[in-house]
Amino acid sequence: MQEQPENWEPRIIAFLCSWCSYAGADLAGVSRRRYSPNVRIVKVPCSGRVNPFYIVKSLQQGCDGVLVSGCHPGECHYSNGNYYARRRFAILKRLLEYIGLEEGRVHFSWVSASEGDKFAKVVNEVTETVRKLGPATRLVKHSPVDGVVN
Repeated sequence: MQEQPENWEPRIIAFLCSWCSYAGADLAGVSRRRYSPNVRIVKVPCSGRVNPFYIVKSLQQGCDGVLVSGCHPGECHYSNGNYYARRRFAILKRLLEYIGLEEGRVHFSWVSASEGDKFAKVVNEVTETVRKLGPATRLVKHSPVDGVVN
C-alpha cells in the first residue's frame, strides 16, 4: 500500500453483462441505491466476451481497478459464457499476481438482474478495496517526456 495524493479518488472500469449485471446496475439506479460514482460501466453482451486483454489494457491506460460481472453460473443467457469467463479470470488472476499486480485491483462477481442491492454493495466493496491500495503504478504506461499517463 502506498501513500495517496490528497483528494485522490480511484478510477474503476466495470465490464457488465447486458442481461444480468447491467440490469442489476440499472435496478440499483432506479431503486436509488447509493454506490460509488468512481465506476465507469462498459456494457458487454456476456461476461464470457470480456477478453483478458481488455482488463490489462484498462490497467495500462490508468484505471486503478477493474470489475467484471456477469450472470450467476448456470443462468447465462448464452448457455455457458460465464463459465468461460470464470476460467479466463482464474488464469488472468494468476498471471497478474505473477507479474506483481496487487491483489484487489481486479475483481469478478455474479450479479443477476434482480440484485440491485447486491450490485451497489459489490461496487462499494471494490471501490474501498482499490482506495486502500492507492493509485495504480504497475502496468500503467507513462509518457517518457512528461510522466503523464497515456
